[in-house]
Amino acid sequence: MELILWRHAQAEDGSGDDHARALTKRGRKQAARMAEWLGPRLAGDWTVLASPAKRALETAQALGRPLDVRPAIGTSASSRDILREAGWPDAAGNVIVVGHQPTLGEVAGRLLGAHGGIAVRKGAIWWFEAREGEAVLKATLDPDLLG
Repeated sequence: MELILWRHAQAEDGSGDDHARALTKRGRKQAARMAEWLGPRLAGDWTVLASPAKRALETAQALGRPLDVRPAIGTSASSRDILREAGWPDAAGNVIVVGHQPTLGEVAGRLLGAHGGIAVRKGAIWWFEAREGEAVLKATLDPDLLG
């Protein structure tokens, strides 16, 4: 199984309904760049799980694949919620989770055996593979490096 953790791209400042925050112009560019990079590298079947928050949905939609919106990976999710919803490490297929910080950083830290979370930049991915009972980090990429 492979698991990609994709933090939503840059969103509008928080004023009002947090779930309604949309991507900024820069965020839309970040999402498009990352989707363009990811697309040709996603061989085989991938399930795309997205938080129901607008900024996560807009980020995931840039990939142009069907989405499975999961409230369990929303803004109040725990690292356990993310891993459970993704089926890590035993799912039959590969999964992309489009979600939020600090939870995605906590998942990355947990998979790497770190004590605590890791900073995941807006729009960035962390790509893991389950191999012989271990989590192997295949790639981490910031969308601003793609522009």
